[in-house]
Amino acid sequence: MKLNETRMDLSTHRLTTWLLLLLATVALGNAQTSLLTVDSHDITVLLNGNETFLVFANGLLASDVQVTLGTDSEDHLLLDPASFVYPAGSTRNRSVVITGLKAGNVKVVADSDDANKEIVKDVFVRVTVAKSRALIYTSIIFGWVYFVAWSVSFYPQIWSNYRRKSVEGLNFDFLALNIVGFTLYSMFNCGLYFIEELQEEYEVRYPLGVNPVMLNDVVFSLHAMFATCITILQCFFYQRAQQRVSFIAYGILAIFAVVVVVSAGLAGGSVIHWLDFLYYCSYVKLTITIIKYVPQALMNYRRKSTSGWSIGNILLDFTGGTLSMLQMILNAHNYDDWVSIFGDPTKFGLGLFSVLFDVFFMLQHYVFYRHSRESSSSDLTTVTEVQNRSNESPPSEVTTEKY
Repeated sequence: MKLNETRMDLSTHRLTTWLLLLLATVALGNAQTSLLTVDSHDITVLLNGNETFLVFANGLLASDVQVTLGTDSEDHLLLDPASFVYPAGSTRNRSVVITGLKAGNVKVVADSDDANKEIVKDVFVRVTVAKSRALIYTSIIFGWVYFVAWSVSFYPQIWSNYRRKSVEGLNFDFLALNIVGFTLYSMFNCGLYFIEELQEEYEVRYPLGVNPVMLNDVVFSLHAMFATCITILQCFFYQRAQQRVSFIAYGILAIFAVVVVVSAGLAGGSVIHWLDFLYYCSYVKLTITIIKYVPQALMNYRRKSTSGWSIGNILLDFTGGTLSMLQMILNAHNYDDWVSIFGDPTKFGLGLFSVLFDVFFMLQHYVFYRHSRESSSSDLTTVTEVQNRSNESPPSEVTTEKY
């Protein structure tokens, strides 16, 4: 009996020892894979002002970790403390105070010894040192106003088509390029905003970067595609005379289709990444933005009239484009970041290009062909009446009528 009890005690001791070792191994494993991180990766601090971010562990660390904070610019901000030890077995917050010294964009990153580099890899902060809080709010207001202006800009043309029951004067090449451009833009935005694999691919490629797509980008692109589809549907139901998509536009769209299809095939075959495919789509969209207004401007010139081409669309687009550029200039001044405009002029250049076209359209409407506007409504009415009478009258009676 005593022998059995002794055996049972020994077995119980071994089981207890095994469980303790297992728990210790699991705890040690969790500790080794625990990481340090921060409460916010993006902070804006005013010039000569202070902001604080917190460093904390998402689990128990197995040993003390030496954390050394550094920046990619020595004179833009001050960190206090710039170096500290995060103790093992602790989850408490460690506060770091940022003092803005010079306007600009600065990246704060953490470093440690070779054994702990992986533990501190998520300790980074993108700091923006601003000159004025008022300019920040002004920039935000400009952003919302141009977002609304661009979103509403599609509807004057839709309303004009509906009121006139005609799409004469609206260039179909412009619509064809527009729908392709906004479709590709929506693919880019939805891909980076909704697909986790693409987001992870972006983070791997740009570890300290910010996803460039926000919710308002997704909403705008999808709405623009929807509004353009409505306008295209109007072309099937309303009077359009002999207007059609030109062979030149078909050729340009065919080239774009080849680029997109080949890129998709390369991505599907793992020759390039799907993120690269989305960027190729965005490049096509940028190209379309540059050329899409040309057919409408030429059509107005040949007709010597802007009748059928809504000036409301142009005025709203001009408002949005102007405020977009003003926002970029405000931000460049507030953050002393002129490189964002002159170092990479694509976005600013495209905005300026669109605004210049808007100015040209306004000159066509209000200056060059202003007399044609005065008779555009009566001309359309005359044409409609003539077409109604053509079923009852000989063709010779209407040969003098002209749109």
